[in-house]
Amino acid sequence: MVNNPTTQTPKRRAILAGTGSCLPEKTLTNEDLSKIVETNDEWIVTRTGIKTRRIASDGETTATLSAEAAQRALEDANMDASELDLIIVATITPEMVFPSTACFVQDMIGARNAWAFDLAAACSGFVYGLSIVQQFVSSGRYQNAMVIGAETLSRITNYEDRGSCILFGDGAGAAILKAANSGPQGVMYSTSFSDGSGWTALTCPAYGSRHPADKPLDDPAMTKMQINGREIYQTAVRRIVELVRECLEKCDLAIEDVAMFIPHQMNARIIESVGKRLKFTDDRIFINIDKYGNTSAASIPIALDDCRRQGKLKSGDIILLVAFGGGLTWGANVLQV
Repeated sequence: MVNNPTTQTPKRRAILAGTGSCLPEKTLTNEDLSKIVETNDEWIVTRTGIKTRRIASDGETTATLSAEAAQRALEDANMDASELDLIIVATITPEMVFPSTACFVQDMIGARNAWAFDLAAACSGFVYGLSIVQQFVSSGRYQNAMVIGAETLSRITNYEDRGSCILFGDGAGAAILKAANSGPQGVMYSTSFSDGSGWTALTCPAYGSRHPADKPLDDPAMTKMQINGREIYQTAVRRIVELVRECLEKCDLAIEDVAMFIPHQMNARIIESVGKRLKFTDDRIFINIDKYGNTSAASIPIALDDCRRQGKLKSGDIILLVAFGGGLTWGANVLQV
């Protein structure tokens, strides 16, 4: 297991300048799923809190969703794409093996001055990306950066597995961070962890160098996501609680100081369990998994955008972003907005 905590005490900070999100129009309801696998609305809601999820159409890809979310974030920040220095796209469902999805996005939005790359950390990808941007901005290397979380998980979902197909949806969210030389706002703290020994708990084994496309698979389902729900549930709750406590300690904060807790939307029951253990009141936990399902790396930026546009955040609020996902990976960011 590797821990990579980073504190930010210099005057120069990465502040949140704008957010945007993009969800496919097509909706997959629990009733729709009941016609595909043996399940029903009550069973799904009771176990996950999910009512609907969005599904990409044939013309929608990870890059097109990312580019639309990016454009909306630029509008929110009142910025032109040419002002961006860096674009990071966090995804486990890239446009193709290569080039990176980030390069497609750079071209689509006309960010001619930005360099771009993808980040594969599953559900933790967005918080990892914020941590990277925090370092580049605080060091003085870059002025404006964009982090995008985007997924088309429906393309790797096994719709014959009633335990996992109910969870996942598609979408993209984007956040722009810019350098500020004074004031308390910005990314206060980031921390990131990995434990590769737990990779079998949440994985999509093919296609890669271990199981290449030109070799027959022992099991055709290896091209789809595989999840050990019980193991993920138990580990996620424990690790997320640890992350929150670390963030509070490093930033000298109490639970009451956090205006909004925005976790990765993996499962409403996991979020509720974490909230009870940490004594977060319901009004300070943002949940939108009921509408969109689990969108992996996209879930936190989509939730952050939703939260801002619903008027739930005001200037000076401290927010806490936390994620846990395949890898295994987990991480968190503390921001003052």
